[in-house]
Amino acid sequence: MADDKAPAANAAGEPSLRATLHRILKASNALSHELGTRPAFLDDSLVDMSSVAKSFAAFAARQMSQPRRWMLAPLALTRAATRLSTGTLKAALGREPLDVAQPHAGDRRFRDPAWNDNLYFNIIKQCYLLMARWVMAQSSDVQGLRPHQRRQVDFYLRQYVDALAPTNFAPTNPSVIRAALDTGGRNLLEGLANMLEDLARGRGRLHVRMTDQDAFQVGENVANTPGKVVYQNELMQLIQYSPTTEQVHQRPLLVIPPWINKYYILDLGEEKSFVRFWVDNGFTVFMISWVNPDEDLACKSFDDYMLEGPLEAMDAIERATGERELNVIGYCIGGTLLSATLAYMAAQDDRRVRSATFFVSLIDFTDVGDISAFIDEEMLESIDDAMNRTGYLDGSQMATAFNMLRSNDLIWSFFVNNYLLGKKPPTFDLLYWNSDSTRMPAAMHSFYLRNMYLENRLREPGGIELAGVPIDVRTIKVPSYFASAVEDHIAPWTSVYRGARLLGGPARFVLGKSGHIAGIVNPPSADKYGYWTHRGRPQDPQAWLENASYQEGSWWMDWLRWISRHAGPKVAAREPGGGGLKVIEDAPGSYVKKRTV
Repeated sequence: MADDKAPAANAAGEPSLRATLHRILKASNALSHELGTRPAFLDDSLVDMSSVAKSFAAFAARQMSQPRRWMLAPLALTRAATRLSTGTLKAALGREPLDVAQPHAGDRRFRDPAWNDNLYFNIIKQCYLLMARWVMAQSSDVQGLRPHQRRQVDFYLRQYVDALAPTNFAPTNPSVIRAALDTGGRNLLEGLANMLEDLARGRGRLHVRMTDQDAFQVGENVANTPGKVVYQNELMQLIQYSPTTEQVHQRPLLVIPPWINKYYILDLGEEKSFVRFWVDNGFTVFMISWVNPDEDLACKSFDDYMLEGPLEAMDAIERATGERELNVIGYCIGGTLLSATLAYMAAQDDRRVRSATFFVSLIDFTDVGDISAFIDEEMLESIDDAMNRTGYLDGSQMATAFNMLRSNDLIWSFFVNNYLLGKKPPTFDLLYWNSDSTRMPAAMHSFYLRNMYLENRLREPGGIELAGVPIDVRTIKVPSYFASAVEDHIAPWTSVYRGARLLGGPARFVLGKSGHIAGIVNPPSADKYGYWTHRGRPQDPQAWLENASYQEGSWWMDWLRWISRHAGPKVAAREPGGGGLKVIEDAPGSYVKKRTV
């Protein structure tokens, strides 16, 4: 019987060869067990290949119908090869460095100096870049494809060329070769052990670890702002945070986070926590913490998320504070729900909400960026079939789809680090949160994908009916604040801007630097990422940006000035449990601690 106790590390603190082999054996045994018990129907992809195949068939047909274009394509490749060979000859003769093709700004794959200093690796890099750009040009040069077909072809061609990058293979990555020489190949053994452990953890599916999972503990070093759970139902717990000021604004602040991930993206420890910022600036903050649903909640609908989410939370907040009026924030899909809820409330003449803030939230889904590659009738039918078998969409499937939108940063960089270099993943709170995915109830998610992404009904007056009430976002008259991010790959800022223009009340639109997460989680203390503002609301988003003023620093301070006008006078601070609701448990509560994997 094998000894389960791993051998000790060597004197330098590095795992010994025997310890590494022990890890490989143990991980292999665990993987064999998981593969033997894994249900055959489990799949880690949202992709319906028949839909993708039809788009590529249309691409091929259109290409063949334009003979001049496909006949000229090899000529373009020949020209690129000639430039490469001529540049290589000049570099070999020492006349000038080889510089035919360079990575785009922000491409971090070729940071190792050897990609430029060593002619062999420089040739490999530039040959790959030329070939990759030639492949991607084939799609853009073909005329007559429908927009969705072109989006799918572009997206999956890019996945293909990204996967074949020389950085992803040990023999053509100078960093990996150097590590193998320095460690006697132990980096590859450590990488194999890491891969087997990830396969076992994912029950046969490769869940690439992005961070050290043991470095974070929900409620300890993330989601650790003091507070209490004061209300709960099947879908959510409501957290009331403890005040840090003697006085607070009269109107409470309700936060609706996305339910695709956990709420604590807004509470990543003391230095990055938006929650602490709100509390320290005199707000009584209530946070919805969504449940991580299982098959028992399969029938929960989008209506239920509205009724049992923000609407029940508003009732609970009134009982807890005695205040009927409040301000509300929605993040991502939480903001989409907020817009639907406000339209529903307008139809009911419910005027409790005095202002609404939307963080990177879509209301108009006309252009959703690359995520549209996953959205068509066949894709949704495939997703519905998968959800009907389990009652929910597994969180890992959604996470994989989002990671594919930035595959070099969120997939292949960790593949190289963990499996080729044999390193441990970095310790990073944001990546820990990103790995802490949640499930989606079948009924809700099917409604959301079809009505928002596929048919774009939220923007249409009466296009969606919630709880028996047709809604119209144009009837939303409360002042609103929209925060978007210029590099957002999930909610493109131009689409967020178009959604802001649909509302019937005054709206302030602010565009920050960076992306979907870093553009929002940007505390003033970090002294990073400025933002653009503009008093007008022209129809064209680009016209807005061209005439906008750039401001240094975090947009949080701009929001604070704006919200202060809607927050009411100061009153004595409120302690959780001090009003009409009793404390159920300490924050962050039990719902947020339920992990999918």
